[in-house]
Amino acid sequence: MQATIEQRVESLLWDHVRDSLWRDGYALIPNLLNSSECDELVASYADDTAFRSRIVMARFGFGRGEYKYFRYPLPKIVADLRENLYPRLARVANSWATETKKKLFPEKHSVYLKACHAAGQRKPTPLLLKYEPGDFNCLHQDLYGEMAFPLQVTAFLNRPGADYEGGEFVLVEQRPRMQSRAIVILPNQGEAVIFPTRYRMVRGTRGVYRTNLRHGVSELRSGKRYTLGIIFHDAE
Repeated sequence: MQATIEQRVESLLWDHVRDSLWRDGYALIPNLLNSSECDELVASYADDTAFRSRIVMARFGFGRGEYKYFRYPLPKIVADLRENLYPRLARVANSWATETKKKLFPEKHSVYLKACHAAGQRKPTPLLLKYEPGDFNCLHQDLYGEMAFPLQVTAFLNRPGADYEGGEFVLVEQRPRMQSRAIVILPNQGEAVIFPTRYRMVRGTRGVYRTNLRHGVSELRSGKRYTLGIIFHDAE
C-alpha cells in the first residue's frame, strides 16, 4: 500500500532539511509524490473548473509559458501537501524569525491562513505551471501582499531527460558585499525543492545575516514540463 502524503512528510529527515536550508539556502526532498499523483496533477491542468485564473507569462514580461492558480477547495493532493508541510517548515521559519526578532508563525496552517484572510489575502496561491519548447520563467519572488511565509515548495511532475530537456530550476542568491550565487537544480519526477520565498538566514563569522533570493526556470529545449508550486500565504 502506498504511503499517504502525511506519512511521507512525517518520514522525511527534517533535521537534514533544516540543516540544508541553513547551509545551502534550499533543500531537495526525494519521493514526495508518486508517479500516479504526478500524472493526476498534470492531467488536471486541462480542467479549467479547478482553477481561479490562468496567467500567460509573455503578456506580463514574466517569461514564456503559463500557469494556473487553483481555486478553493484545493485538490486533495495539493491540500494535503500544504497542510502537512507547513508545520515542519514553520519550525524553520520560526528559527529564522527568532534570529531577526520577528513575529513567530503559528504552528497550524489553518491559523496562519485566518491571519492572511483577516489581512485581505483570501485568494489561494498553489499553482500548476506548464512549459513547452522555448518557454522559461524569469527570476522572481512569489509575494502577494504584506503577509508572506518565508518558505515555499516546488514539486516536479515530469521526468527530465525523458519527458523534457532543459528547464532547470534556478535560484540566485544576492549576497551582501559579494557577487551573486547561482544554484541550478534538475530534480527527478516526484521530487521537490524547498526554498526561500524572499530571504534566507545565513550564519556568518560575525553572526547571522540575511540574503535575498529569486527563483526561475531556464529555457526548455524540448518536451513538456509541469510543476506544482506550494505557497503557504494567500493573495490579495
